[in-house]
Amino acid sequence: MRTLRTIREVRDALAPLRAVSRIGLVPTMGAFHAGHESLIAAARAECDVVVVSLFVNPTQFGQTADLESYPRNEARDAGIAAEAGVDLLFAPPVEEMYPDGFQTWIEVTELGSVLEGAFRPGHFRAVATVCCKLFNIVRPDVAYFGQKDAQQVEVVRRLIRDLDLELELRVLPTVRDEDGLALSSRNALLSPEEREQAAALARALATRDPAAARRLLNGYDVDYVEVAPFDPPVLAAAVRIGDTRLIDNVPLEGAPR
Repeated sequence: MRTLRTIREVRDALAPLRAVSRIGLVPTMGAFHAGHESLIAAARAECDVVVVSLFVNPTQFGQTADLESYPRNEARDAGIAAEAGVDLLFAPPVEEMYPDGFQTWIEVTELGSVLEGAFRPGHFRAVATVCCKLFNIVRPDVAYFGQKDAQQVEVVRRLIRDLDLELELRVLPTVRDEDGLALSSRNALLSPEEREQAAALARALATRDPAAARRLLNGYDVDYVEVAPFDPPVLAAAVRIGDTRLIDNVPLEGAPR
């Protein structure tokens, strides 16, 4: 596995491979867990070349404290990626992705303004912009995302459709712990007591009923519990456990495509 830091390095590495290889991209912010590993495994099984991006995108964070507390361990992540058969790990510094004078943004207006977008203004503008940059840099045939971030998936799907990007979006099921809690990099920020409390989120969503889910989350700091008309429709929720904000969802029909 090669670890690359610049856009030019990525383009130069991939240029001779494009005509003969199917290229898969797994965009991440690091702090790898089994959910990331499932995406990498799918890319490895389906593509000739696997690129994983590792970039904690500062523009996605509304609060400096949230950005500073986000778990980071590049050496560990690189080891996991190499073991999983990743070919290229793209881990750019912030100034490579956002050079001085950067002022161009992509906004998926309707999808980006509800649910998470209502509580985190500007979040999906940042997501859409950095994903579009990664798609332009890597020019993958397939990009891999997890169903756990269902709204992000919908924003990226709309971005691909509206801008006529030539790539396939592959969405894999959410990977969960034994108690049902969706794996998330933010789970590492929970204390043991908070980790036990967090399992209530999965139990509530497992009802697949908004009213029942709200009852089970009574007493929690809940931002929303709503049915979102995504593809497929999901019951989505966001709760705060201590200082950590967790999101999750369950599909209500069909399977993620």
